[in-house]
Amino acid sequence: MSRVVSRIAVSLDGYAAGANQRREEPLGDGGERLHEWAFTDPVAESDADILARSTENVGAYVMGRNMFAGPGDGAWDPEWRGWWGEDPPYHVPVFVLTHHEHEPLPMQGGTTFHFVTDGIDAALERAWEAAGDRDVHVAGGASTVQQYLAAGRLDELLLHVAPIVLGAGERLLENVGDPKLEPVEVVASPAVTHLRYRVMR
Repeated sequence: MSRVVSRIAVSLDGYAAGANQRREEPLGDGGERLHEWAFTDPVAESDADILARSTENVGAYVMGRNMFAGPGDGAWDPEWRGWWGEDPPYHVPVFVLTHHEHEPLPMQGGTTFHFVTDGIDAALERAWEAAGDRDVHVAGGASTVQQYLAAGRLDELLLHVAPIVLGAGERLLENVGDPKLEPVEVVASPAVTHLRYRVMR
């Protein structure tokens, strides 16, 4: 059965992005450090296993506009095609939450970005339809994960907790109410701690 899952990196003080997010630094000041554990050479075996499992059985993604295009909420830049080049790493349909119409954007490798203007429920319904019996992954950013968690639409939350303190930026777990989180798994390496929770209803 399809699940709705989110896997996102946070600092020890709870930020999923640093302060001063901008096109040149979409994760804000120091935010790139949240993901250093995934790009070390070699990646620790436990971290590599978590990364491999993170993409298993994913049939569609949902993301916010900022994750696709960076900070800002005006009209679309018609030349912008995302951060990932012509072959993004998703390889399945991606549904982007936005307030501005945009034609679907097919890319290499099986990724097509679809732009949804009628809210998180509509995006999730379309993602479920595209995913079939596979999982829907709410990729981020923080505001998008917050909305799905607050609405009770997540089944699982996996936090990659990096051993850094950002001090300011975009907190992940603000404005989410009081979700009931059941610890499922803890995996630690010298670079990061992975905390997996089942979201209880």
